[in-house]
Amino acid sequence: MPELPEVETTRRGISNHITGKQLTQVTVTQPKLRYPVPIEALCLLVGTPLITITRRAKYLLLSFEQSTLITHLGMSGSLRITTADSEWRKHDHWQLLFGDVALRYHDPRRFGFMIMSQHPTQHPLLIKLGVEPLETTFTASYLKEELKRRKSAIKVCLMDNHIVVGIGNIYACESLFLAGIHPEQPANSISYDKITQLHAVIIHILKKAISQGGSTLRDFVNPDGNPGYFAQTLSVYGRTGLACPNCQTPVESIKQAGRTTFFCPHCQTKSRE
Repeated sequence: MPELPEVETTRRGISNHITGKQLTQVTVTQPKLRYPVPIEALCLLVGTPLITITRRAKYLLLSFEQSTLITHLGMSGSLRITTADSEWRKHDHWQLLFGDVALRYHDPRRFGFMIMSQHPTQHPLLIKLGVEPLETTFTASYLKEELKRRKSAIKVCLMDNHIVVGIGNIYACESLFLAGIHPEQPANSISYDKITQLHAVIIHILKKAISQGGSTLRDFVNPDGNPGYFAQTLSVYGRTGLACPNCQTPVESIKQAGRTTFFCPHCQTKSRE
């Protein structure tokens, strides 16, 4: 699934091409995605300019004067910039045309969606989300305060969108490895110094992933059709049985909250802090 860096890469990749331009045509070839594509409401936006494209967690918000399109890429979705006359590929489901530039949505699994809202920040999907990890509200003190009353494993807490958004499975595993924290460590038992280190590592990992175009795992490609390259630098994620880059101990994996967690048992030991 595209995570925060992939979604942010997408936002940056499409923004310069269509922000400020007038929507001239809407084409929908497959309206049955996770939620039905709001075709009639989309057509009402024709003739109006796209004001901004922002991101909240893993959602992209395309804002027009009347309303905002809230888009989620699902498990395998991607948005790309193309031309109106370019050949449609299998699994291309809708297109927004801005003059001679088209924004086209591709999704083999059809688990992504686009919905409309006049008050997006108050939408049920967004209103209860936690802080953004790349904004100033995400501080080490904030993270410590949120974790001190939670006995759940730190890996599970990092992926709780009510605490902080967008730290998906890949980046949670990689951040905990770099911070030297065992993924099963109870969140409220981690020292402030370790949380400060973890906080810095999370920001570093996410920024690095964005700069490298995200992680290409399975279906994800950038808006220009090229893959991301951060996956080539992963230390533990997806590397069960392979040597840890620090100590050569074989990487192990466990299940946590239905997701596979990867870690080095030598570099990431449980503590009694």
